[in-house]
Amino acid sequence: MSLDYKTLAQTIDALTDGETDEIALMATVACEVHHADARFDWTGFYRVVAPELLKIGPYQGEHGCLVIPFSRGVCGAAARSGQVQVVADVDAFPGHIACAASTRSELVIPVKGRDGKLIGVFDIDSDQPDAFSQEDALELNGILVSVFGQLAVDQLNA
Repeated sequence: MSLDYKTLAQTIDALTDGETDEIALMATVACEVHHADARFDWTGFYRVVAPELLKIGPYQGEHGCLVIPFSRGVCGAAARSGQVQVVADVDAFPGHIACAASTRSELVIPVKGRDGKLIGVFDIDSDQPDAFSQEDALELNGILVSVFGQLAVDQLNA
């Protein structure tokens, strides 16, 4: 069964309408997306807190890594390159950071604020291999653009 992205987007739009606080928006998006699909084992944001440095933000699931440099892992690659990362097998990704031993695949989307600056990345982990499709990446990117105000990428790195 495919995720009903139209309904998810409408729900998130209704919940975030008029809100400008990025942390509140991140918390709401993480919660709604996490509970929308059983494939999503860990769902959350890593925020840009210093040059080339991400720190954990609002999330759903087990504990995540607290700090991720742009130079490491799938989240770092998304932040560094500005491109969506769809990783079918995290063990095959060079420099993957194993924040959770159960993670098999990952989807990471760069997130830009209304001023066009990178504010963080949206990270979804799955305990299933090859859990994410290009449709997931495109639809979730669209939701993030709607909530945070800027298109993060125009190309997907599959």
